[in-house]
Amino acid sequence: MSGLLHPFLVSTGVVATAEFGDKTQLLAIVLASRFKKPLPIILGILLATLANHAVAAWLGEWLGSLLTPEVLRWVLGVSFLAGAAWILIPDKLDEDDSSTPLAAYGALAATFVGFFLAEIGDKTQIATIALAARFEMLGPVVAGTTLGMLIANVPAVLLGHSAANRIPVTPIRIVAACLFVILGLRELL
Repeated sequence: MSGLLHPFLVSTGVVATAEFGDKTQLLAIVLASRFKKPLPIILGILLATLANHAVAAWLGEWLGSLLTPEVLRWVLGVSFLAGAAWILIPDKLDEDDSSTPLAAYGALAATFVGFFLAEIGDKTQIATIALAARFEMLGPVVAGTTLGMLIANVPAVLLGHSAANRIPVTPIRIVAACLFVILGLRELL
């Protein structure tokens, strides 16, 4: 696989599977139900993810440059294994998260701010940091993690609440956890 394609595809797959059932996916459903304007919501998700994951990838690349290859290998391996366990814990959208004080500014602003803030410290942001540290390629990692977020969230926006009850979240969580375990073991071994 080409040098840019591998980090892009891994980043896309990791984030797309990790995002199913995540708090930000639930937020996408709430925003879609509230505003009923899919295009500004999708654009808000895209812009918020690009901004958040660019910062996360930069941080990951910087951290990767500070650590020795041996320490980085252990940090990444353990991080991916911890991520596997974290993925298996279902997220809930708190009442505080669903009330959008920015609603007066429209769907785009509410989505951008809501997604940007909800992603801080979220498992997909942590995965972005780890992927950027692993691959040391900011562009393909940010593009891949952003595409992964869109793969998981655009259907949630377009289908709203009806999709939430039809998506088999538990099997997807198990697949995502297995993917994280594989990445963790690959780093450790």
